[in-house]
Amino acid sequence: MPKSEIAASATARLQALYPEGGPGRQLKARLAGGEVLVGGTMSEYTRPSLMKLYQQAGYDFVYIEYEHVYFGLSALADTVLAARDNGLPVIAKTPQLDRLEVAKLLECGVVGIQLPRTETRKEIETLVNYIKLYPNGSRASATGYGSSDYIKPTDRQKWIADQDAETTLVVHIETRTGYANAEEIVSTPGVDMVYCGPGDTSLEFGHPGDWDHPDVAGPMESVLEICKRHDVPFGTSVKGPDSALRWIQKGAQFFEEASELVLILKGATEIVDGYRAISAK
Repeated sequence: MPKSEIAASATARLQALYPEGGPGRQLKARLAGGEVLVGGTMSEYTRPSLMKLYQQAGYDFVYIEYEHVYFGLSALADTVLAARDNGLPVIAKTPQLDRLEVAKLLECGVVGIQLPRTETRKEIETLVNYIKLYPNGSRASATGYGSSDYIKPTDRQKWIADQDAETTLVVHIETRTGYANAEEIVSTPGVDMVYCGPGDTSLEFGHPGDWDHPDVAGPMESVLEICKRHDVPFGTSVKGPDSALRWIQKGAQFFEEASELVLILKGATEIVDGYRAISAK
C-alpha cells in the first residue's frame, strides 16, 4: 500500500475516534456543549493497560499527576498514545512552567497542559506562548510525533492550525494568591479550563482535608462564578457523589477523579474485608 494511502487510513481511523478533528478539540467541544466530564487520574503506573481499563470504565479523559511523581519518559509516552488510541484525551500537570517540560508532554501526545499553583496572568501568557505555534506562540515545530499520532503532515499550514486548536490550557488555582487574582487569571485570553484543587486549598485556608468546609468551598465557588461570567469550564475533585452533585448543580463541568493507587487500595481492601467478615462468622 502506498504511503499516502497508509496515512489516509490512519487519519480516517482517528477521525472516527475524534470527529471534531482530534482529542483536544473533542474535549473542548464536549465542554462547550455543556457535558459533565469525568477524568481518571494516573499518578504512578504508566501502562497502556491502565488506559484500556479507564476506557472500559467509561472515563471521558485522563489526567496525569506529573507534579508529585517521577515517570519514565518512554513508558509515559506509550501510555499517552494508548489513551489517544482508546478515545481518551490526556491532560497532564506540568512539573513546572518550563518550555522543555511542556514541549515533551505535547509531543508525546498530551493535549491539555495543567499549570499547578497558577497565580498570575503573566504565567498564563507564558504558557500560551509555549503551547502555541507561530504566530500565536513560540512552540517549536515538531511534526510526526505523538501530537500528530506519528502521521507526517502534507499541509504544514493546516497542521499548525490543527495543533493550535488541539492544545488546551488548564489553569490550576490552589493558593491564596491564585484566588485573590482569580478574575485576572480566568479572563486571560487562551484559558480553556479552570481547575480548583481542594487539597491545597484546604491547607491554604486552614482546614486540611476538609474540602467541604465553607472557608474552602467558598473561594472555590467564587472562582466558579467568575468562570460562568467568562464562559470558561470549571472543574475540581470531590470525595464522593453527594459532593459531586452539589458542584454539578452549581455549574461544575469536569472532575479529576481518584488515581489508580486509590482504586487499587479500595478494591483490595473491600475483598480482604469481605473475607475477614465471613471468617468471623
